[in-house]
Amino acid sequence: MAGAKNHDYHILPPDIWPFIGSMSALVMAFGGIMWMHPDVFGSFGSLVFAIGVGLVGLTFFTWWANVVKEAHAGDHTPVVQLHLRYGMILFIASEVMFFVGWFWAWFDYSLFPQPIDFADGIATNMIGQEGAEALMQWPPKGIEVLNAFELPLLNTLILLCSGTTVTWAHHSLIHGNRKGLITGLWLTIILGVVFSAIQAYEYSIAPFPFAGLNYSSAFYMATGFHGFHVLVGTIFLIVCLARAYKGHFTPKQHFGFEAAAWYWHFVDVVWLFLFLAVYVWGGWGAPVH
Repeated sequence: MAGAKNHDYHILPPDIWPFIGSMSALVMAFGGIMWMHPDVFGSFGSLVFAIGVGLVGLTFFTWWANVVKEAHAGDHTPVVQLHLRYGMILFIASEVMFFVGWFWAWFDYSLFPQPIDFADGIATNMIGQEGAEALMQWPPKGIEVLNAFELPLLNTLILLCSGTTVTWAHHSLIHGNRKGLITGLWLTIILGVVFSAIQAYEYSIAPFPFAGLNYSSAFYMATGFHGFHVLVGTIFLIVCLARAYKGHFTPKQHFGFEAAAWYWHFVDVVWLFLFLAVYVWGGWGAPVH
């Protein structure tokens, strides 16, 4: 009787996967650094990075599979589900602050444009007075920007539609409509894949490189990390689709799908701010590519 459970919390047993996950992330980080410095580490960086990515992926799969087993075992009581929701809310809040950093960089560069060490005259000596003054504009003089009302606008409409389809899937699940759940998930996944394909094509035709300018670096970092989040969200939804086919979700217990839907809506909202700040406002008045 002394060891009987008399509470609604789920006490996790000892697990090796948190340690494996942290070590995998460390290997991936070292591999990325080695990859970026082949003059020091040789050609092994890409291999170490790939091993780290594979181990991180294995950790995700195994750890989340354990969470799914806990749910089916009845360990996710209402109290546990509430705390899972708190955890997801805090995770999304941390992601919001992550993107605040990129927006901060974008507005800092755009509102106070200047070349590196311009005040000391170094940039003037390197590129000349006329070239330095060109970099004092935003976007820098001579830069052609992407037309905000072509591919970026199309991608905006695609993400807005995907937010509608994932909401449809959620409501179908709540009302016990399994067919609507699966159809809504399929449509959302397809729209996410199309978004990523269009963004990849947009990068391939972009008239400016990644390095060399604050404008291009800030553009690629902000939109690129959002694209990475779209890929992650698409993977979340694919996992939810597989679980939906297996009948894992019920109208009263479906936090896994709910978390994926929250994440997808977060991705939608961030893109709206990116579209307005980076594409529309950031390229206003500049020559269009």
